Amino acid sequence: MDASLLTIQPNAPDPIYRQIVEQLRRLIASGQLTSGELLPSVREVAGFHAINPMTVSRAYGMAEAEGLLERLRGKGMAVAATRRTVQSESQRMALLESQLQELARHANELELPAEPVLRRLAKLLGD
Repeated sequence: MDASLLTIQPNAPDPIYRQIVEQLRRLIASGQLTSGELLPSVREVAGFHAINPMTVSRAYGMAEAEGLLERLRGKGMAVAATRRTVQSESQRMALLESQLQELARHANELELPAEPVLRRLAKLLGD
């Protein structure tokens, strides 16, 4: 895995460590990160994204506690060996549920009809 695979949004409402854990969860669920694959070091991720190394360390620690990652002595962090299969589409969709609910709430508050919101989302997904 390359440090550029993670997308950090410093101005997002979610703390950076949560953004990292959520992205790792999705990348593993989709099979983009496979069992045993090594992650970039804390220092590499922190340097690439210009964030505090303790933030990355906290995210890796949380992902390890959750069973997503495992610490390999002398090598660093890797995707846990127990993560062998890609999750089903419905399981992966469940990871998006809260964001989809928030998007729907925002669209309703802005009184936007579903069709243009869905067109815009389709365009974003295509990029």
